[in-house]
Amino acid sequence: MLKTILTVIQVLLAIFLIVVVLLQEGKTSGLNGAISGGADTFLSKNKAKSWDAKLARWTKWVAIAFVVLTLVVSLV
Repeated sequence: MLKTILTVIQVLLAIFLIVVVLLQEGKTSGLNGAISGGADTFLSKNKAKSWDAKLARWTKWVAIAFVVLTLVVSLV
């Protein structure tokens, strides 16, 4: 029963990790905006950076939790 619960949590963490990674903006997007002449204001750029920073932090912590949970499930 415990292994089933941990496996379900692991699958949910994997899905959440995939979503968080896909929500992040690519590193080359700034170059594309500069070439195409995108009109970003200073405030919108800072807002995007803070959102990307939050997503990067979430990615790090969810990935750590996923790895630890994977090790726990393999030991159970």
